[in-house]
Parts: sequence; C-alpha cells; structure tokens
Amino acid sequence: MLPTIFGERMFDDLFDFPAFPEFPDVEKKLYGRNALREMKTDVHEHDDRFEVDIDLPGFKKEEISLDLENGYLTVAAHKGVSQDKTDKKGKLIRQERYQGSMQRSFYVGKGLTAQDVKAKYENGVLSLTLPKKQETLPEKKTIMIE
Repeated sequence: MLPTIFGERMFDDLFDFPAFPEFPDVEKKLYGRNALREMKTDVHEHDDRFEVDIDLPGFKKEEISLDLENGYLTVAAHKGVSQDKTDKKGKLIRQERYQGSMQRSFYVGKGLTAQDVKAKYENGVLSLTLPKKQETLPEKKTIMIE
C-alpha cells in the first residue's frame, strides 16, 4: 500500500496514461472518493412502504445476497477475482473494473420478516420493497406495592 501523499493518479502519471483536463476528476465529483467501494442507494418513503434502489452495475443476480438478522437487512455483493493475468483477449495491462466484495446494512426494524421483503434485480439496479410495520412494544405491566 502506498501513502496517500502520492494521490490517486500516481500510476497514471507513472505509466503516462492520458489525462483529460477538460474533464478533471469527473468520477470524484459524481461519486466521491470511495466510488469503487460504495453502493449508491436511493430510499423513497411512501405511506405504507419504503422503496430502496441500490446500484450494483456489473454484478450478476447470483453474486448478490440479502440477509435479514436482528432488524438489519444486509446487502452483499461478491465478484470473483481472476488470478489469470492473460486471457483470449491478451495480457492484462490495466484493470479498472471492480472485482471483490462489498456490503451495506440498513436497519429495517425487528418486526420485518424475510417474507415481507420483495427484491428485484434488473439492469444493474437492485430494487427492494419494504413494508412499514409498527414494532409492537412490550406490554406495560404495573406492579402494586403492598
């Protein structure tokens, strides 16, 4: 790992990859510094449900998992890393497409069950529908003092 004093374009400058000054750091402005490791998420609230859209471009449906435990919904995605540096297209010189795993958790409440969550994955976007459920509070019991 290299210290951050070299910046994020150290190898671009080292290997003389072209820079486009008319588009300086477009990725940073759109997605921030950690763009490769973040699931961009939109949450819409309706009267009876929440709709969550998560960008997961480049993943297949089989590479995405949803887990509901203790009121937390965890979305995880894993893309296998190929150890082979050559393929039918030739030797790999530079790799910018994301390979690895990421996850994100959302608190959805303990009243929600796995059957309540509806999920659909289409065109690189995972769409979740989560119904609003009121958590039942424990019944208040008064104890009489003798």
